[in-house]
Amino acid sequence: MQFDLGTLKRHFLSREFLLFLVVGCINTFLCSFLAELLTPLLGNANVAFNAGYLLSNINAYILNGWLVFPTRLTLARYVKFFLSYVPNYIIQNIIVLVFYNWLGLPSLVSFLIAAVLGVPITFLFVKIFAFGRR
Repeated sequence: MQFDLGTLKRHFLSREFLLFLVVGCINTFLCSFLAELLTPLLGNANVAFNAGYLLSNINAYILNGWLVFPTRLTLARYVKFFLSYVPNYIIQNIIVLVFYNWLGLPSLVSFLIAAVLGVPITFLFVKIFAFGRR
């Protein structure tokens, strides 16, 4: 797939991307809330972030399948959706490691920075790979 200016506009200046951002905001809040809630229980912000991320991923799949890319939700499609989040997951964990562990920013700030930086890559993976939209 070629990514010229027209292709980028078509992907990122679209109703799908806007809805993806709305779902992402909801999911970012949920992930961050769960991570903050789980941090005292698990005793480690990094572990709590991972648990919150995994739990909120189910919510992300449901909302994306209903609102952004309306389609029938299936286990096979969820597996593809989950795999499309792996690059985002890696990016976000590195960001939390750097901003929370190395730079000492508050955990919630680190979680939110991590969520924002992986959005464009994740959108393309979800759209193309998980939901088969070009």
